[in-house]
Amino acid sequence: MKRKTICSIALWGYMGCAIATGHPLQLTLDECILLARRQSVDAAVALGELKSAYWEWRSHKADLLPEVSLTTNTPTYNKRYSTYQREDGTHSYVRNDYMELDGTLHVSQKIWPTGGTLSVESSLNWLRQMSGDTSGNRNQFMSIPIALTLSQPLFGVNTVKWNRRIEPLRYKEAKATFLTETEEVAMRAISLFFQLLLANENVRIVEQNLQNAEKLYEVAQAKRQMGSISQNDVLQMRLQMLNAQSALTHAESTQKAQMFALKAFLDVEADIEPVEPQEVPQVELLYDEVLAKALENNALASTLRRRQLQADYAVAAAKGNLRSVTLYAQVGYTGTASRMGEAYRDLLSKEVVQVGVSLPLLDWGKRRGQVKVAESNREIVQGQLRQQSQEFSQNLFILTQQFNHQRQQLRIAEEADAIAQQRYHTNVETFKIGTLSTLELSDAQTAKDEARQNRISQLFNYWYYYYQLRSITLWDFEHNRPIDADFEKIVK
Repeated sequence: MKRKTICSIALWGYMGCAIATGHPLQLTLDECILLARRQSVDAAVALGELKSAYWEWRSHKADLLPEVSLTTNTPTYNKRYSTYQREDGTHSYVRNDYMELDGTLHVSQKIWPTGGTLSVESSLNWLRQMSGDTSGNRNQFMSIPIALTLSQPLFGVNTVKWNRRIEPLRYKEAKATFLTETEEVAMRAISLFFQLLLANENVRIVEQNLQNAEKLYEVAQAKRQMGSISQNDVLQMRLQMLNAQSALTHAESTQKAQMFALKAFLDVEADIEPVEPQEVPQVELLYDEVLAKALENNALASTLRRRQLQADYAVAAAKGNLRSVTLYAQVGYTGTASRMGEAYRDLLSKEVVQVGVSLPLLDWGKRRGQVKVAESNREIVQGQLRQQSQEFSQNLFILTQQFNHQRQQLRIAEEADAIAQQRYHTNVETFKIGTLSTLELSDAQTAKDEARQNRISQLFNYWYYYYQLRSITLWDFEHNRPIDADFEKIVK
């Protein structure tokens, strides 16, 4: 981490210098990846998703802790007429004219093993009569020093218990997804980096081809004057020169487009000069080890487990809806008096016990059908999860084999590039002395260009496969350590 920080500071300093002086910014592949992780839009999106998941996780944890609330009303004045029924059944209107103030302190705690809620509250109510008989004390106080309440569903689904199993997996999945997306940002940076590198190399190739074509056209004209080659060969050399000029225009246009794409992705203003990597990670991977790392660290493992639990929860919820029985019980004390202090003396007990039952007598099999639907959906999810797991293992096996073979492909491409370059230069000299046809020279040039492009493409494939494996396994194979982060520090 210290090395990366120093590298980042140096990189930013160099960037400022590049922007100020107008010189292109030379970036190595590591610096390009680091810059992409720091300030690309893709990295910002991944961070936003992590923060959202983090606060959802914090909300879930807070939901399991005691909740304390204070409810109070400002003094309320009420003056109105209300209907009053006499003992003989007739009605009349009575005047209400009073002022009221109340407050309640409430503490509740969810009981996750049973799914119930236990709460404790304390309240005080003050009432002042503004009209009527004024001979007595107009103030009245009612206190509930303490009341203990239990609300317990007896047969329904325990949502709190299920959430305690599902939410940790969801957050673990989000953290692994963030790390994977961070590696995918690196993969995107690698793609754009090598696209610009290849575009720059194509410009250099075409410029060299154009210079050679111009010189060889002059040589061909001189040979034609001496009668050593035909007019057709001269025209062929001129055509190659014109084609090189057209190719240069196209290569420069492609280079500008790739430059713009990388600058926009990295959010920099200076032109970028990518530095071709000279070394690659020297690692040999075993599929069993790679699969073990992937199953341990990849978000897929948490995703599969979470989806299975959610399917099980849906079945449990459907079965819980077949009947509903809720126990409500409250015990406490209350007191009333004309003075606040006296309202807490000579307290009277307060008990409430209530059992609510809801049983469907005739629903035409609707609730039973909902259970069957949930069970069928669970079977579908289980099949999908098995299929997804098999595809994951298969794709990982193919990717591991591709990476292991890519080192040899890169070595072959490097050797082929060196041979093609040497062959082309030899053919140019041979053509100058008149023992090589224009067709053979054109073929050597094409082979040279394709060999150079193939070498860069194979180098790109090696790095891309490597970071693709990192994104799946969340493991740094070069240093043999897990890819991790301080999530608490990142989200804050």
